[in-house]
Amino acid sequence: MNLQITDGEIGVRPPVAKPHPGFLHEVGEERFKKLVYDHYESIKTSDIAFLFPIFDEEDFEEAKEHAYAFLIEICGGPDYFTQTRGEPQMVGRHAPFRIDEHARKSWLALYKPLLEDLVDEGITPEYIESFWNYLDIFSMWLVNTKS
Repeated sequence: MNLQITDGEIGVRPPVAKPHPGFLHEVGEERFKKLVYDHYESIKTSDIAFLFPIFDEEDFEEAKEHAYAFLIEICGGPDYFTQTRGEPQMVGRHAPFRIDEHARKSWLALYKPLLEDLVDEGITPEYIESFWNYLDIFSMWLVNTKS
């Protein structure tokens, strides 16, 4: 399985493909939620924790839920994000945060071990890669600050 982090460049937004629908089908909604929530828990002790509301448990839980709702919808699941927050507009929603290439790569690196664990759970590696490829490329869109 190839989970490489592609170098991005501020202001460059490459075309991005949504993950293969087989990813969510195999993972299931409950395990998908655990994946996203575990990722957020790993952020708490990372070098990018300052970008997240880690000291306000209610706000942090809300941030986790928003991420889950967005990503499950992107993967072909229920439209939780659209129902609760409207159109995604993720670039604009992230504009207030100073996200540089280093932060993007740190954020992605925290997903790697969590996705690698899915192979042991029987999730098809190609489906995992399709989710990774979405995260890798789309995260480039959110970089708004030079490193």
